[in-house]
Amino acid sequence: MIVLASKSASRRAMLDAAGVAYESAPASLDERATEAGMVGAEPPTIAEGLAVAKAQAVSPLKPDQTILGSDSLVVVSGQRFDKPVNRDAAAEHLRFFSGKEMHLHSGAALVRNDEVLWQGSDLAKLHVRTLSGEFIESYLSAEWPAVAGCVGVFRIEAMGVQLFERIEGDQFTVLGMPLLPVLGALREIGELPS
Repeated sequence: MIVLASKSASRRAMLDAAGVAYESAPASLDERATEAGMVGAEPPTIAEGLAVAKAQAVSPLKPDQTILGSDSLVVVSGQRFDKPVNRDAAAEHLRFFSGKEMHLHSGAALVRNDEVLWQGSDLAKLHVRTLSGEFIESYLSAEWPAVAGCVGVFRIEAMGVQLFERIEGDQFTVLGMPLLPVLGALREIGELPS
């Protein structure tokens, strides 16, 4: 059994569906402080770095267990976006995303006894359709506060799918974790049968 260093419902659902035995132990981590040490790093490096930091934050609490950390970040027109701090910020993000290509970077890492066993990331490109003010308001009325904890202000498995006209990339990456590489790494280290 592995330990998922996250409380993310979508990440838990992915592991459940894939038949991976795990327990959830969300990491207590100041993500912005962790990122401060990665100034100038490329988005995939930041996503992987945050995934490693989350796993390493949980590792001392779960000795000899494999910890899975994961993180996602969004870049639109060269600008990095974090989870919205409130509904007004969410509306502002959506107005900015309208008609643009969103780059969603999802990173993951496996750590045991503070040692990084594996890390990787994947990119999905989501083409946001032109969003009217009326749509943004009705969308947030239906989805807020559920999307408050979602980078990109969407749950693709819910009404968030209406934001996009086209998606390039792996569905698991869009959901918040590069699952296929994670499963491969779990097989490589003996946590899953090959």
